[in-house]
Amino acid sequence: MPSPALSRFAAPGRIAFRDESPAPVAVLVSPYGSAEVSLYGAHVLSYRPTGQSPVLWLADSYRTLAPGKAIRGGIPVCWPWFGAAPVAGHPSHGFARTRVWQVASTEYEKDSTSLTLGLLPSPETDALWQNRFRLELKVTVGPALRLELTTTNTGDRPFEITEALHTYFRVKDVATVQVTGLDGQPYLDKAPGGADSIQSGPVAFTGETDRVYNHHAGKALLSDPGIGRRVAIEKEGSSATVVWNPWAEKAATMADLEEGDWRRFVCVETANAGAAPIEVAPGAAHTIAASITPLLLDRDGKIVARPSNPD
Repeated sequence: MPSPALSRFAAPGRIAFRDESPAPVAVLVSPYGSAEVSLYGAHVLSYRPTGQSPVLWLADSYRTLAPGKAIRGGIPVCWPWFGAAPVAGHPSHGFARTRVWQVASTEYEKDSTSLTLGLLPSPETDALWQNRFRLELKVTVGPALRLELTTTNTGDRPFEITEALHTYFRVKDVATVQVTGLDGQPYLDKAPGGADSIQSGPVAFTGETDRVYNHHAGKALLSDPGIGRRVAIEKEGSSATVVWNPWAEKAATMADLEEGDWRRFVCVETANAGAAPIEVAPGAAHTIAASITPLLLDRDGKIVARPSNPD
């Protein structure tokens, strides 16, 4: 049973909590679908639109996660830095994804259900990053899955952040999917042997892919003929899109991936990356947001269904 402190945020049929390691998990239900969010890292573990298969991929290693380790899959929150740590010995992708967050509020309306989680400084975070902040993630299940990550500077000096909503999309086979919406965009190629270039046509996957599109603020589309689905990823407050898959050789070196896992996901990440950090002034706030809408396709690739209210 969840603690009384969490039970007061529950609502019958819409919002529930269950005890789980390494932290409780919130279950959000709306007429359009459901999602599960771990308080560990404010991590969206799953999203399933009504009448569709799951949209997110989550590693089986989640069930045996060691304390202090990050969850592989779902939607990790990378903050206050994205990628390698600015200081040697500090964790990559920041510390937000390995901290236990607190429930700030829950709410529901006819067509949507929302959860807001919060993170404040602690002695552990002070050892890694000496700034005063309030971080909140609002997750809403409605016609789309929407995430809003808000950074507030509660100190007396400005600070810079990089960040990402590092979404792992579940696919049938990475070799058959494409990402569109990036045509003509310059990108930083971080894969071994890769060369910075300009995207021409769709992104296809034939080997390790790690591209940072540092000037992309628009919509991306992930098309998966194996599942028969196209996922629209729309964003706000983000100037970069990252597309990533480790492929077989690199995946074999990653302890939290099982054999063949790399075939079953593609990351399309809503980000503000190292080339364009966000400066947050004292008393100011910055929000990065992503809306994820899965669209079912017929054999000709035409949209036949989108998340719907069965009522």
